[in-house]
Amino acid sequence: MSTAYYAVFHCLCRSAADLLVGETTTGRSEPAWQHVYRSLNHGSLKRACRSLEILALPSSDLAEFANLVVRLQTKRHAADYDPCCSFRSSEVLADVASAEIAIVRFQRVGERDKRAFLAFVMLDRRS
Repeated sequence: MSTAYYAVFHCLCRSAADLLVGETTTGRSEPAWQHVYRSLNHGSLKRACRSLEILALPSSDLAEFANLVVRLQTKRHAADYDPCCSFRSSEVLADVASAEIAIVRFQRVGERDKRAFLAFVMLDRRS
């Protein structure tokens, strides 16, 4: 279960670093790229994925991605921290497949919407 969640999480980390600092190692600052990559916070991510701003983005793929993040993170916490929790292998395989599909769909989203999504999940909102 952790692998399914972390696949989605690291997809976001890489996308954020690539969009902000650059995709190729030539011409980008590796320390800056790593800083952005490591900046995504699990708690903030989950809160943001539940927010109306995310769900109001024009891409249904992003709304589905956000819902999957919340679901997989909840399951990862149960799998990693609840010694009484167990999952059927068919459920885990289904979640891994959902993560793979969500990543492909996320990567196909236009850069404008992807940037907006990443801004919402990476930057805390001030009241």
